[in-house]
Amino acid sequence: MAKDKMKDKVANLTPRQLEVVRLVSLGCIVEEIANILDLAVSTVDNHKAAAMKTLGTDKATLLTRIAIKHRISPLDDKLSRSEKRKSGRSNDGWN
Repeated sequence: MAKDKMKDKVANLTPRQLEVVRLVSLGCIVEEIANILDLAVSTVDNHKAAAMKTLGTDKATLLTRIAIKHRISPLDDKLSRSEKRKSGRSNDGWN
């Protein structure tokens, strides 16, 4: 039952919230996400906070676990070349 509840919660995330959750799960900080998505830092903060509220957590670590478990960010997911370039990272988030 709890699994179905979380699945429903994930289904209620907006496409932008899913993008933000994926990038958080790859280790990106809000400023990097803002650069990648070409958004204001405050907008990314709002999307992240709304996603966390919808998913019932206030911890980024749990947000990452949810993202992996529900395949928002598969275990082998990496930042694309474009995402790396926009974020200023030389690695993919897990390295």
